[in-house]
Amino acid sequence: MTSATAETDTTTAAPGDESTEPPAGGVRGVPDAVRRRLTTLDNWLNPYSWAVTILITAIALILRLVGITHPKGYIFDEVYYPTDAWDMLQHGVEWDEKTNGPAYVVHPPLGKWLIAGGEKIFGNTELGWRFPAAIAGTLMILILIRVAYRMFHSVVLAGAAGLLMTLDGFQFVLSRTSLLDIFLGLFVLMTFAALVLDRDHYRRRWLRALENGYDPNTAHSLPRIVPWWLLVAGVCFGLACGVKWSALFFAPFFGLLVVVWRVQARRSAGVRRPVIAGLLGDLGWLVLSFVLSTIFYLSTWIGWFVTDDGYFRHYRQANGMSEPPVLGALLNLMHYHHEAYTFHSGLTDRHPYQSWPWQWLLLGRPVAFSWNGNGNCGAPSCASEVLLLGTPLLWWSMLPALAALVWFGIARRDWRAFAIGTGVVAGLLPWFYFAVADGRTMFSFYVLPALPFLILAIVYALGAVMTPPGGVTSGAARTDRQLIGTIAAGVYVLLVALCFAYFHPIFVGQLIPYNDWSARMWLGSRWI
Repeated sequence: MTSATAETDTTTAAPGDESTEPPAGGVRGVPDAVRRRLTTLDNWLNPYSWAVTILITAIALILRLVGITHPKGYIFDEVYYPTDAWDMLQHGVEWDEKTNGPAYVVHPPLGKWLIAGGEKIFGNTELGWRFPAAIAGTLMILILIRVAYRMFHSVVLAGAAGLLMTLDGFQFVLSRTSLLDIFLGLFVLMTFAALVLDRDHYRRRWLRALENGYDPNTAHSLPRIVPWWLLVAGVCFGLACGVKWSALFFAPFFGLLVVVWRVQARRSAGVRRPVIAGLLGDLGWLVLSFVLSTIFYLSTWIGWFVTDDGYFRHYRQANGMSEPPVLGALLNLMHYHHEAYTFHSGLTDRHPYQSWPWQWLLLGRPVAFSWNGNGNCGAPSCASEVLLLGTPLLWWSMLPALAALVWFGIARRDWRAFAIGTGVVAGLLPWFYFAVADGRTMFSFYVLPALPFLILAIVYALGAVMTPPGGVTSGAARTDRQLIGTIAAGVYVLLVALCFAYFHPIFVGQLIPYNDWSARMWLGSRWI
């Protein structure tokens, strides 16, 4: 998977592809094989890709905004975050109305500041505190489409990725509820998108250097490449940590991706000892990116820094210790973090809607955000529920898709499989550790940052089904396999859409006859 041949685009061509085939015979002395391995998507302004992006994003936004103020009042953990956000608008920090003093909270402030932005515009109302989540969820879909287009070079597969996330009940419900996880998912996906752009930038610069006469066999130094997108990724990652600390799970895995992609590019360019050559530079830029992450993470605490009212804001002073300017505030914040981490580590209280990581992809225990049996629905008994449930057909496709991802990734040695699989592992594996190690209380919505990668795994499998093993070359006639694969993929997306429509009433809290609600509880008591 990490060999030079991993750079060939063998699994991604599909109907509607933008050709990335190099001209025959090489250009400016660069061999065709080298050029092909270093070639990236150049036609990112393709009007068809942007038309698909805008159309699907608009559909997603409309679906998420229509009826967003229902149910009325706070649902599930909205009792915490919107109220914290409103208090932050008044005091700069979270506030405890009972004690008329600062509140002790265990999540960083950024997600609540984003919710506060909606409340600033629309007031302390359902629209005010849920609107930012709808925007974040819609932006996730837009970014996923562009990432898929970058990775697969296919308008069809990019559109499929966007549609699948649009039609996922899990992401849909979180896009209409004022929790923190949708913002965490957005910033993690933004980080990954920046890393994909950084990979393309690094490879383009290498190809340009070779075209301009750079000879890796005689040169005494590597081309100077400033990884601007890697630095952007550092900023986005810092913001992700400013929503929830669980973003840190992605740090080592994304760092590994950066190093592997750079080594692959140098090997493709013909650099001798590609791992050692440039490794110090890779690590140096990663350290700088992490420094930016730290700076932007600390900036999310600005409300705590600039007031004297934040919890533990003057902890050292209150306990007879020195509190020098700036350093004292940082030490106090470190103490706050230590206390919050201790709280998270010891959180093992049982909850009726808790679940374990091995249940998540199977939809073993969804979370009921809201329930109401009152009202007139034209039947003797009625039910209105908002259930955090992934669209079943989509989610039950994920495990087979992951198996296909491993199979095709190894068989075709494709970098995309490695990248997607890395995101899945980063988003899921740490939770398995904590579940086994300390039995920490967990909920299914913890999986949201991994969701884009799980959907990309499905799209990857669809692309592999739609294309022959050798890929599709420019101008080649469509094969029967392509036609059948395209039809099969279209039917699959259509079935997901029908499944989403069927479960839509319990995604939005629509009042329906109790028997209709019960018919949708496919796994019986596990979903009740």
